[in-house]
Amino acid sequence: MVSYQKKSILTLFALLSLLIIECFSIEEIPEEWMLLHVVQGQVGAGNYSYLRLNHEGRIILEMQSLRGDADIYVSDATLNPSFDEYELQSMTCGLDVIVVPDHFKRPVGIGIYGHPFYIESEFEIKVYYDPTIQEDPFSESSFDPEQMEASHKKQRQPQFDASHEEEGVLQTILIGILKIVLEILF
Repeated sequence: MVSYQKKSILTLFALLSLLIIECFSIEEIPEEWMLLHVVQGQVGAGNYSYLRLNHEGRIILEMQSLRGDADIYVSDATLNPSFDEYELQSMTCGLDVIVVPDHFKRPVGIGIYGHPFYIESEFEIKVYYDPTIQEDPFSESSFDPEQMEASHKKQRQPQFDASHEEEGVLQTILIGILKIVLEILF
C-alpha cells in the first residue's frame, strides 16, 4: 500500500515537472527582429512601475518575471495603464509577450503590476522592433498585383495566435495545481 502511494506521488511529481518545463520553455525569436532595449526592474506587491515607449513601428515587448509575478498593461490612451484602463495586457506566471501595433499613438504607456501574492516581483523586459511589417497596399495611387505578391513572399511576418495566450492560462493553472499538491503533501 505504501509502495503504491510512493509510486503515485513520484509519478505525479514527474508529470508536473515535465509540464512546468514545457510551460517555461522560451520560444525562439525571429532573426528579423531587432533588440532595442533590455529593462530590468522591481515592483512591490499591488503596485505599478511605469515605462514609456517612444519607438515607432511594430514593437514586441517580451517580459519575464525573474522573481515573483509581474503583469504588463499597455495603452496608447494613457501613460499610466492599469488593470482597469488598458488596450493590451498579459497576465501569465512566466513569459509575457505583447505586440504593440504600429498604428498605436506614441508615446505608449506601459504599466508593470506586481502581483499581491509576492512581496516584490523582479522583471526583465526585452523590447524588439519588427521591421517585417508590410506597407499598406492602398497607400500608393497605383496597385500592381504581381509586385505585391513578390513583396509578400519576401516579407513574411510571424503570426501570434490565440494558442500563445492559451499557453499563459495553462501555465497559471499548472502552477496553481502544483501549489495545491505541495500544500497537501507538506
